[in-house]
Amino acid sequence: MPRLSADHPYLHPNCAVTNSEFGAFVEIGADSRVLNSQFGDYSYCDRNCDIANARIGKFSNIASTTRIGATDHPLQKASLHHFLYRSSHYWEDIEDDAAWFDHRASRLAHIGHDTWIGHGALIKPEVTIGHGAVVAAGAVVTKDVAPYTIVGGNTARLIRRRYSESVADRMMALAWWNWDHARLRAAVPDFRLLCAEAFLEKYELTLVDASVAERPG
Repeated sequence: MPRLSADHPYLHPNCAVTNSEFGAFVEIGADSRVLNSQFGDYSYCDRNCDIANARIGKFSNIASTTRIGATDHPLQKASLHHFLYRSSHYWEDIEDDAAWFDHRASRLAHIGHDTWIGHGALIKPEVTIGHGAVVAAGAVVTKDVAPYTIVGGNTARLIRRRYSESVADRMMALAWWNWDHARLRAAVPDFRLLCAEAFLEKYELTLVDASVAERPG
């Protein structure tokens, strides 16, 4: 396991990265393609992922062979084939269809903070995966996924909630994924030891304390 860096992503061998941005401590697995995408701090993908036109939050865990923002073909045209838009590959006197590629790039998939995308999952363009959600291995996700839920199947359906709605709301209010690196390090023992409710009970007090401290005298 490499020591990750706050300054630049760790790219394993044979990655193809185009027009993409990465936060601190990001890792991209071997043989993955990342196109027109953004990875938030601490997020990673494993091997052989294909990620296009995606906005990925912090602390996202993306398993191998996942595809996010799967590109589409022109269903309304006379042909589906990419000779329509990659035309320069076939003829010298015509350019590629820039408008079609702009259309593809505009259809963003959004992956929330602290999410887990299972092995071989496929997430379509313009789908939002809420904070803390889990997408089961092999799922095909065509609709938005609510925060802190677990979905699976083809097409993906709700399996169960990860947390109750009240706990989920409290966790999103705590927003620990915005803590700085030093504060995260200090909290590692509690992340390891405490269940979600106990973690909230301990660290919500820090929000109350901070709010009181900010009040004018």
